[in-house]
Amino acid sequence: MATAGKDRKIDYIEFNVGDIGRAKTFYGGAFGWTFTDYGPEYCEFQDGRLTGGFTTLAPVKAAGGPLVILFADDLEDALARVTKAGGTIVKPIYTFPGGRRFQFTDPDGYELGVWSDR
Repeated sequence: MATAGKDRKIDYIEFNVGDIGRAKTFYGGAFGWTFTDYGPEYCEFQDGRLTGGFTTLAPVKAAGGPLVILFADDLEDALARVTKAGGTIVKPIYTFPGGRRFQFTDPDGYELGVWSDR
């Protein structure tokens, strides 16, 4: 039986990480995500809109793949939080036709973006 609104939509994102505690510290500090632990090798995160997970069951493969982009009402505040939490800014704030955005790498080397329409 199909669930209305979920069919053919992205439902879950999973990151292979080197250290779950480090990932929780970074994403909790930078974005306020909350976590549910399911043993020493898996942790689920909730960002308030999407659920995903951190796992140490597979090696980190940070290069390539889709670019995950988060939204922020205050882009400068988001950049400051990412930096304070230990992220590395790889593309400073720039404008594009839909708004503004920056890109960063997390402690495992994954590159993500944050955008704002303001």
